[in-house]
Amino acid sequence: MKQYITIVLAAMLLASCATTSVTRHEQYPKMYEEKPLSIVIMPPINRTNHVDAKDFFYTTLHQPLCEKGYYVFSPLLTMEMFQTESAYDAEPFLEGGLAQFANVLGADAAMFTIIKSWKRSNVGGSITVEVEFILRSTKTGETLYDREGKISVDTSVSTSTKGIWGALLDRALTAANTATTDKIVAGRLCSAYVLSDMPEGRYSPLFEKDSEEPAGNKRVVATVKE
Repeated sequence: MKQYITIVLAAMLLASCATTSVTRHEQYPKMYEEKPLSIVIMPPINRTNHVDAKDFFYTTLHQPLCEKGYYVFSPLLTMEMFQTESAYDAEPFLEGGLAQFANVLGADAAMFTIIKSWKRSNVGGSITVEVEFILRSTKTGETLYDREGKISVDTSVSTSTKGIWGALLDRALTAANTATTDKIVAGRLCSAYVLSDMPEGRYSPLFEKDSEEPAGNKRVVATVKE
């Protein structure tokens, strides 16, 4: 948990140092106008060849949004509802009406994610995830927040052993570490980094105090350590 928090804080710091001079209020004005309290996480839209990416990435979104100060509906309960109501595929709702989620759940906004790529390099020691996050209002249908990230999780291992045997050992350990790194861990690190400049929710002590903070670039490319 401490490592996770450190990554989030580092991401926020890097976001604040972004080259853009646009504030969060200027970049995401509708977030400050509507002030959404509750968020329902929609099933991810998977555009990769990894058929299981949709399910395991879905479980990574709850924690980062909660830590941002939002009430997030239980992923387990909402997934059951989606499957029952034939809403497991979120594509039709990405551009469609969302009033039913406000009426049935009382959700103020719906978080959509589009998984564009998921690559693992055992030899190179990295897991690279490319995901777009889109938060839409269930009341107006407006897009409140959107950001895309291509995040590489560094899974390399260094034993500090010198010489050719040290290099071979590092390569072997890196491959093993990359192969065994939990997909959920990689997904959670990606989500936390990309959502780092999302305006704070009502349960955060920074609610309505972060509007003048610099916003991050709408598309971020970064490497984080596993």
